[in-house]
Amino acid sequence: MRWFQSGTRRDICILLGGAEDGELPAQKLKTRLERHYDDRIEPQQFYGSIEDLERKGFVESRTDGLSDVYALTGGGERRLRDHYEWMRDRLE
Repeated sequence: MRWFQSGTRRDICILLGGAEDGELPAQKLKTRLERHYDDRIEPQQFYGSIEDLERKGFVESRTDGLSDVYALTGGGERRLRDHYEWMRDRLE
């Protein structure tokens, strides 16, 4: 699953895939990621990961007031489910 290419990208997709409304504002997404890692993530690393996922068509964004809000695309959801099934098959 080369599309992830990093744990950060993978975990961003997992958080978006599990978001209650199917989307998260950038700051909430970054905060949840930092809580998971129990460490601060540099904004450059975070936004670089998001931009790469957008460029590859797995994540989309919209502006809501002053915030950017992110969601998985249909392609992102398919890849996330494929990755989940791959992991489940390895762990069974």
